[in-house]
Amino acid sequence: MQQRWYKQPKAKRSVVVLSVIFVIALAVFLANQRSIKVQVAYPESDVPISVFGLGTVEARVRSDVGFEAGATLIELNVDHGDWISKDTVLARLHNAEQQARVAKAEAGVVSAEAALSMTQAVVEKARSVLAQRQQTNRRRQRLLTQNTVSEEAAEDAQLQQDVATTELAVALSDVDVAKARLADAQAQLDYEGVLLEHHVLRAPYDAIIVKRHHELGTVLNTGETLFTLVDADTVWTLAYVDESRAGDIRVGQPAEVRFRSSPRTVFPGHVARIDIESDRVNEERRIYVTCDQCPESFHLGEQAEVFITTTTLNDATLIPEATVAGFNGTAGTIWVVDGHKLRRRTVQFGARTLDGRVVITGGLDGALAVTEIHRGLREGRRAKVTPPATR
Repeated sequence: MQQRWYKQPKAKRSVVVLSVIFVIALAVFLANQRSIKVQVAYPESDVPISVFGLGTVEARVRSDVGFEAGATLIELNVDHGDWISKDTVLARLHNAEQQARVAKAEAGVVSAEAALSMTQAVVEKARSVLAQRQQTNRRRQRLLTQNTVSEEAAEDAQLQQDVATTELAVALSDVDVAKARLADAQAQLDYEGVLLEHHVLRAPYDAIIVKRHHELGTVLNTGETLFTLVDADTVWTLAYVDESRAGDIRVGQPAEVRFRSSPRTVFPGHVARIDIESDRVNEERRIYVTCDQCPESFHLGEQAEVFITTTTLNDATLIPEATVAGFNGTAGTIWVVDGHKLRRRTVQFGARTLDGRVVITGGLDGALAVTEIHRGLREGRRAKVTPPATR
């Protein structure tokens, strides 16, 4: 067979080759002229625009509590996982030395009270003496006018009255001094009592014990952490959102939270706080989301996914971001069907959805945006629009 082929004239072989090429070219030409079926984007209503953030479960009110004094830990009343009320006694330190100081301060108060009573008695005595000498002086001064007593006796009576007046003033001053000493002793007692109270650790608010750091018999330093507490009502989710997507987030916007331990359960919530300072390294904004219906139990540090709805579009045309060429965040080139023919057109974009679509905000000018890219797309080729499955 091959031998007969090579024996044919060269001209005949050329005709056969050209015929094959012509047939192939004709087939390609007819295929390119045939209308291509494409899918296009149609306006949609009530399109939610959401932002995704990955973060962890945290607590706004979290405290590391310990004693304001240093001593040996002799009593522990709570443990990890316990729910406690405000002012509950959590633990106690050895306080014999401080109790002795309090007893000494109490004795000081008793002594100061006795000294005050004594000075007040002296004042009463001084008043009585002064009254007596005033009476004697008045009588002698009257008798002096009648020349019944000598002038020297009258002067002596006046001197005795002046001395009694001075002694009363001194006694009154002693009372003021005694009152000051009593106040000082009472203040010292209050001070020692406060130091004694520092040996008792009480809950600062209603909380749950996250961790107990020491055991009985441990000698604690002043301020050393014994318990870590969390106010369960302040548990929220800290989410990190890319700065390029966080611009439309506002406090109060609705959100959904999915915890890693229960990925199939969605907990509704809202944005509670937006940090003023962003993460400079990762270029992310810290967003705090509070659950409206939080789970009964929580685990600090657990990973969580947050979806924040920033707005809902009443009427929007969306196409997959993957179909956009030269996309810079606000504009790009897409395929459109204009007058039943395919065209390349630069359009403008707005918000992006979590499923990878972008909203076309301008540039279509009545054309239909193609939502799928394949090899048959060519400038000027006729296109047949595939109707949507649902409208």
